[in-house]
Amino acid sequence: MSDDSLDPLISGYRRFRADLWPAARAEYEALAAGQTPHTLIVACSDSRADPALIFDAAPGQLFVVRNVANLVPPYEPDGQLHGVSAALEFGVKVLNVSRIVVMGHAHCGGVAAMRDGAPDTVKDFVAPWIAQGTPVVRRVAEAVTPAEVEQASEEAVVRLSLDNLRTFPWIAERETAGTLTLTGLHFGIAEGMLRALTSAPRFEPLS
Repeated sequence: MSDDSLDPLISGYRRFRADLWPAARAEYEALAAGQTPHTLIVACSDSRADPALIFDAAPGQLFVVRNVANLVPPYEPDGQLHGVSAALEFGVKVLNVSRIVVMGHAHCGGVAAMRDGAPDTVKDFVAPWIAQGTPVVRRVAEAVTPAEVEQASEEAVVRLSLDNLRTFPWIAERETAGTLTLTGLHFGIAEGMLRALTSAPRFEPLS
């Protein structure tokens, strides 16, 4: 018989029930009636860059889509399976979020694979997925100094995803109407700092 006390998930759940649930119960009971998140976040699946922690968000505030390298593919309503696009459609058309944030992060393995090639062990799904960002990343990598390559290429993927978001007609229409804002961010893991896409050539630190 396995010892549940050695399972980090079960141990975490028990801390949640003992320490957090009593004070949060009323909030969760209210959320059971429905969700009204204000922001949809497209973030990387990387375990070091958790949007809820970074933004100190409570349950029900963020509708989060996470994938390898925080990529948004272009609008392609072709009847195929499009998980990111489905989440965008639900978040924008059903939940009526007022903002979409694309958040990249430092030391992103997916972006590194766009620069250097995906490992042979992940050719089935990762390689074709990241291929959509490879041309942009490699162009940027050739235009900056070696010291800038990592962050500049991660920022380039955020820009690419924002550009692809605007190919969705119902996103572009809402942005033009001023009812939906698109934001690009980059999270520095070591320093815990967010940088934002502005009119400057590179992302700038948020105060």
